[in-house]
Amino acid sequence: MRTATITQAKNGLSALIDRVKAGESIVILDRGTPVARLEPIVSDSHSDGRIERLERAGLIRRGTAAPPVDLIMQPGPAVNPRFSVLDALLEERREGR
Repeated sequence: MRTATITQAKNGLSALIDRVKAGESIVILDRGTPVARLEPIVSDSHSDGRIERLERAGLIRRGTAAPPVDLIMQPGPAVNPRFSVLDALLEERREGR
C-alpha cells in the first residue's frame, strides 16, 4: 500500500486519484501517523468487486460481443450410459493422476 503525506496529497491529488482509479489504495500520513485512506469505490453491481479487481490486474478481459446463442442452444454430446463421470473421477484419484 502506497503512502503520501498531507502536503504530497494536496500538491499531487490528481496523480493519487489516477493511482486509486487503477485499483491502488493510498494511506495519507500526518507527521508519520496514518489519518486517512484513499481507496477505489466498489461497484454496486458486484458486491465484493472481484470482477473489477481481476480486470484491473489484467487477469481477465470482459467480453464485448454477444454470446454465441446458436452454440449454446445446440444439444450436448451423447453420453454412453455405461460410463459414469463419478466412477472415472474416483478411478483417477485411486491411480493418483
